[in-house]
This record gives sequence, C-alpha cells and structure tokens, in this order.
Amino acid sequence: MKQKVTAVFDIGKTNKKFFLFDKDFKEIHKEYTSFDEIKDEDGHPTEDIHALQNWLKEVFYKILKSEKFNVKAINFSTYGASFVHLDEEGEILTPLYNYTKEIDSEIVNQFYDKYGNDQELIRTSGASRSAGLLNSGLQLYWLKYKKPEIFKKIKYSLHLPQYLSYIFSGVPLNEYTSIGCHTNLWNYETKDYQDWVYQEEIHKILPPIVSTETSLNMNYNGKRIKIGVGIHDSSSALLPYVRSIKKPFVLVSTGTWSIALNPFVDKPLTKEDVEADCINYMRINGKPVKSSRLFLGNEYKIQVNKLSEKFNVDKDYHKTVEFNYDVYFEVLQDFKHSFKWESFQDKDMPEKTKYLYNNFEHAYHHLMIELVKLQVDSIKTIADTQKIDRLYVDGGFTDNDIYIKLLSHYLRGMKLRTTKASLGSALGAAIAISDTKLNSKFLRKNYALKKHVPFIVND
Repeated sequence: MKQKVTAVFDIGKTNKKFFLFDKDFKEIHKEYTSFDEIKDEDGHPTEDIHALQNWLKEVFYKILKSEKFNVKAINFSTYGASFVHLDEEGEILTPLYNYTKEIDSEIVNQFYDKYGNDQELIRTSGASRSAGLLNSGLQLYWLKYKKPEIFKKIKYSLHLPQYLSYIFSGVPLNEYTSIGCHTNLWNYETKDYQDWVYQEEIHKILPPIVSTETSLNMNYNGKRIKIGVGIHDSSSALLPYVRSIKKPFVLVSTGTWSIALNPFVDKPLTKEDVEADCINYMRINGKPVKSSRLFLGNEYKIQVNKLSEKFNVDKDYHKTVEFNYDVYFEVLQDFKHSFKWESFQDKDMPEKTKYLYNNFEHAYHHLMIELVKLQVDSIKTIADTQKIDRLYVDGGFTDNDIYIKLLSHYLRGMKLRTTKASLGSALGAAIAISDTKLNSKFLRKNYALKKHVPFIVND
C-alpha cells in the first residue's frame, strides 16, 4: 500500500527543496536543486522563474507516479518580498525582480512626499526603512509610475508563495503571512491595507485574502489533492514552535537571511522599535511577530569565499572547521574588528578588510566571532524588554559548530536549542494545511531538538 504523504516545496534564494512528510510530520523524502540566476532588463541578477516553474512540475509529476507515495496534500514555502505579475491570460509579465534591487530615488521620494512621514508608515506597516524592493509593496508603486505600460496589463500580482500555489491550482489568492512581511502594504493597527494602497488602486490587482490554513481540494491528474495557498518562509519556520511550545521564546531562522522572531509581542511597533530597525512579520492568524533581520548567510558566503581564495583552500573547507578553544583564545587577544561587510553597514567595521592571520582556521574563527556578535545584537533588539530565556535556532547555521558554540556562549542567560538543519520552513508549510494538533514533545521526538551548554571563559 502506498504511504500517504504531504508534499512541500520550500524555495530559498539559493537552494530549492522538495520534501515529503508522513502523517506524523516526519520527513521521509527530500530533493534539492539550485539554478543559476538570470538578469532582469536592468542587468540586476534575479531568480529564473521559468526554470523554477519547470522544476516544480517535473518533481511533482514524478512523485505522483511513484509506487511508494500517495500525495494527499501539497503546500509551498518561499522567501518573501517578491511578486509575480500576471496578465489576463495568466502569463508572466516581468522578471521576478530581486528584493535586493534598488528603486529609483525619485520614485521613492515621490512616494513619501505623497504619503507622508516615512517613520509612521514604517511603524504601522512593520516594514523596513526605505530599502528598495525589499518593501515589496513599493514594487507595485514603482511599476505603476516607472513602467505604466506593463502595470496596465497586470490582472493579478501574486507573492511568490501564492504564485507557486497558482501554478498547481489556477486560483489566484492572497494570504496574511505574505502581505504582512515588511511589504508596506498592511496596516497592523487598522488590520487592513494601508491607505495608500487604496488611493493608488493597488488593491484591485491583489487577489482575495484567505487564511494561510486554506486549502483547495482539486482533481489533479485524476487524483484528489489538497493544495495549500502557500506561506512566507519565516512565518512558516515559526509555526511548529508556536504550535508545540507554550513558554515564551525567540526563534532565529537562519539561511541567506537570519531572522530573529519574537511572537510574544501582540502590538504594533513603537517609534523606538523603528529606530532600532525592528520589523514585523505576521503569524498565520494575522498577529504581528516582532523581528530583526540580518543578511548573515549572504555575508557569510561572501567572506568565506574570500577567505578560501586568500588561504588557497577548497571552497567547502569551511564546512569541516569545528570550534577550537585554543584558536578562540588566541583570536581574542588584542581583538580588533577586521572585516568590511558588503551586505550591510556596521559602526565597528574597518574601511577595508584586514587579514590578521597566516592560516584559514584563525581567520575563520575571527570572522565567526564578528558575525555572531552581530547576531547577538539582533536577538537582543527584540528580546531584551521581556523575560525570555528560551532561544531556538533553525535552518542552515545549526550545522555550523562555531556559530552555535559562540551563540550559546554570548547568550549564556538563554537556554539554546537547535533542530536539525533540513527542517527549515518546510515543516510549517505542511502543518499549516493539516488539522493535526502538536504536543509539547513534538520537536524533541521528531526533529532532534538538541540542547547546547555554553563554554565558560573570561572574555
């Protein structure tokens, strides 16, 4: 007899993953791939949406024909701040613009001149400060005034998770976690779109909003399959924790972005939060999640590539380097900040990277100390005002021994636990469309929830 499974596509900026989960949400199958980026009309690198679409269909058709699995449901978790624009025929009108793309300054200035105080809009929307397409709602404003001939053709603008759902269902929908992830579209105080969305008639190209837990029962290639509407990856990563853990905690979801999430703040951001560069994500029930964000994985990749080239080691050598107490102590002596970051600004970074060592291991430990201290500051930004002593880390950096040991050390007042790296946000996407209740032992029993004890030194 075929095993009943829930399928999940978990799409990150770098890795594209496909999972199958059994009825107890245990991972029983996974596949990975990645694609070379293409360039948009301005030469900016971006996702190859057509290659991604072809891979999705290829993998899913293969699983449907499997003699081992009976797919009963499918859902989608992806990175946010990304729109797919469709015309009347459902054809894609533009590249999947990269959220790192900058918007013309005159468009940004025009927007804020028209709609008022930057800080107040950021506070009520939970978005970032003016940050190009990272505030994805501004992409729609940008298209309207910069590319009006394209904007006029848009029937629906779908966030990426909902577009992946649309590929399989043909039904355009919208849901809360994508709307609420620093888009500048949503007002957390009025629980509706921002006024500017209505004034610009942007709401007319945004599909109907449904619950993130919504699924569509479809006859797909002769099989009855429940198709989810998709979920933003950071909100998805949070879901297994809020469903199974009752005591207050902070979750750090790591990957290209390292997102620190505090779901125990049930109110909009304050002016002080905005000054500290906090943002809001959204739970599937529409409640805000106070968050801070660090482009950690992206910067890590840049700096490790440079170190590998500098010390003439294999590009994957860093994966084999474990925490070494003696090296750590040596690096701490007369410690100076040595790395100039490319993904973000930091008050302590030098004008130019300085390599202070003659071997990779010492330089790598130094890099990790600097990055982890930035991570600690990011966590404290959202957790200091509350008595939260539980810290969970999810995603790719759970495999990095130095990252985990340093984080445990620098946050000695918090109980640090990790889950296995492949969990990511895929599990949350499977849970979102299930009626199954999770108990407090769920993560420990099924996903190798591991405690970490800090080492003690005088630093």
